Amino acid sequence: MFYNEVAQGIILRIRLNPNSSSCVIKGIFTDAQGDDFLKINVVSVPEKGKANSELQSFLAKELKLPKNQIEIVAGQTDKYKKILLHNKSSEIISKLLAWAQRG
Repeated sequence: MFYNEVAQGIILRIRLNPNSSSCVIKGIFTDAQGDDFLKINVVSVPEKGKANSELQSFLAKELKLPKNQIEIVAGQTDKYKKILLHNKSSEIISKLLAWAQRG
């Protein structure tokens, strides 16, 4: 699974594809170590934090969360990121499970 519940909320593992034609969830990606990542495309280019900011806005909109509850905790300059959602409501978990079904 591409997410884990922790004391502070939920950690998402994301593989970000910047400079795409649209902002969309593309399913699940499994790396060589067997870790699952949620693939997300964003339109912004990966410079000066533009792609990261668009990712946070996209997740906030999709999960109906305030942007300040979505924190990039690892991978600021990498395509593989860990995102902390400071919320672990049943609605969020249901949405994540639905995203997993896309993959």
